[in-house]
Amino acid sequence: MTGSATRVTRATMWTAYARRGREWPELDTSPTAVVGRIGRLGAYLDAGLEVAFRRYGLSRAGWDMLAALRRGGPPYRLPQKALMGELMRASGTVSFRVDRLERAGWVRREPDPADVRNVFVALTEAGHRLVDDVAPAHLANEERLLAALAPAERATLANLLRTLLRSFESPADDPMPGP
Repeated sequence: MTGSATRVTRATMWTAYARRGREWPELDTSPTAVVGRIGRLGAYLDAGLEVAFRRYGLSRAGWDMLAALRRGGPPYRLPQKALMGELMRASGTVSFRVDRLERAGWVRREPDPADVRNVFVALTEAGHRLVDDVAPAHLANEERLLAALAPAERATLANLLRTLLRSFESPADDPMPGP
């Protein structure tokens, strides 16, 4: 949403915040300003990311899996169970995503020679090329989505969000420990 639709949304949201405070003066309604904004930003960011990924025939979910495999380094494959942890998704969800990416020719399943119950998911050459083509465009898109914030503001926001996430996740889940 842009232009007047954004102004209407902002006005509507501010009116809703004001009404909460007026109707429940005995309650601290300030958390709704934070939670509401995070939710709205999530919707804007998701939409902005999806538009960019669609240009490559991808979804954000597909990108997340391909990027996880690429980040793993050579030989660009991971056990499907490791992908479940990396993507924080259930087995069925990961299997469904692997199926779609496999049909597109971007990943392949490989049996685990040490344990027939396990399967590896590997990037194909086409998948590797796709990730390397998409990564610069994706990062430029994220830069565009965050352009309203100066570098110092981004760092502050990242630290505040890390603090909030830590209250929901275990410290072992944080891939970037620190303040």
